[in-house]
Amino acid sequence: MPRTDTVLAEARVAAAADRLGRGLVKSVVTAVQQDCRAGRVAAEAVVGEVLARLPDRADTGTPVLNATGVLLHTNLGRAPLSEAARRSVAAAAGTGDVELDLATGRRGQRGAGTLAALLDRVPAAEAALVVNNNAAALVLAATALAAGREIVIGRGELVEIGDGFRLPDLLASTGARLREVGTTNRTVAADYAAAVGPDTGFVLKVHPSNFTVTGFTAAASVRELAGLGVPVVVDVGSGLLTPHPVLPDEPDVTSALAAGAALVTASGDKLLGGPQAGLVLGRADVAGTLRRHPLYRALRVDKLTLAALEATLRGPLPPVPAALAADPADRRRRADRLAARLRAAGVEATAVPSDAAVGGGGAPGVTLPSAAVRLPAGLAVPLRLGRPAVLARVADGYCLVDVAAVDEADDHRLYGAVRAAAGRPCG
Repeated sequence: MPRTDTVLAEARVAAAADRLGRGLVKSVVTAVQQDCRAGRVAAEAVVGEVLARLPDRADTGTPVLNATGVLLHTNLGRAPLSEAARRSVAAAAGTGDVELDLATGRRGQRGAGTLAALLDRVPAAEAALVVNNNAAALVLAATALAAGREIVIGRGELVEIGDGFRLPDLLASTGARLREVGTTNRTVAADYAAAVGPDTGFVLKVHPSNFTVTGFTAAASVRELAGLGVPVVVDVGSGLLTPHPVLPDEPDVTSALAAGAALVTASGDKLLGGPQAGLVLGRADVAGTLRRHPLYRALRVDKLTLAALEATLRGPLPPVPAALAADPADRRRRADRLAARLRAAGVEATAVPSDAAVGGGGAPGVTLPSAAVRLPAGLAVPLRLGRPAVLARVADGYCLVDVAAVDEADDHRLYGAVRAAAGRPCG
């Protein structure tokens, strides 16, 4: 068996070490040597086996085509970035004017270009902040405005989101006290008015973004709450900056500010289609209180996020908003074409209508007309384990490959992945 230093010195392995890092390559060499000792790899085949096992990239993530029909799949990283945002991230990975005013040569406002882009998109806001996610935005607001005081919130808005994360626990961790009002299904403005007093830090209104309550219900509007004499903080959650015709019931930042909210928080990696970030927009005095709090420093975002967010705000339509605007007829055409190509290659495939969803804690209960390629259920696992991995969904005994969240430019990759999963690799 060849020695470790001998394998690492081989020209192709050494080139891989320069590209991927010596530590990663050495770990693969060690694993292959162990297999060689156990008789699973011949000594003369060690170098070839090392090269075969080396990843394409230094990171361990696997590229995945999202064929679930869920536009914002939390387990797949939510919104895919636009090409403009990806290029901006690559450029920002070097050095840039993150906190430098090039005109004066002096220190400038961190992420000034990104904040300006955000305010351009939401003219109703006087000021903006960006932190690392929407939960961070709420933590910062609660800490800066209500630590040791009360946050008045409706009982029906004490939500739990994925992985057991509960909003009340988050808010209580800041030292604020929650003053719950109303009932699960009905909370009116009078409930809030009766609770507001000198110890109130702010009234919080939270969009229940991953469930709906129907039937005998009532909820106070932002406009009603804005007249109570204390700041109103609105968590719209999904990152919708302005009203959207496809999602008429989804709250948005602009409408909440117009109704009198002092601050609005939202996610950057949902319907906006950008990177993970928490957006805070609103009155200059209230946002200034958050910005001056020491916690803000711990929650601020890095240069890569700032670059991706600015490109998302100023650049072409990102993939998620583009998918929302897509014509259902185009999805049917794509599914028909993909199914026909697969049948011609000997794969059992049929184009069928499908219902897509927004996902990611946005627009609960809303379905979007889509189309899918129906495959044998047994292909779901090999699709998921392929390269690229394809995450489909299994329903009614079939594997459904929904095209709603797949960029049309990736249809050829989807075709190749299905052929490979069916045991008919592309030639």
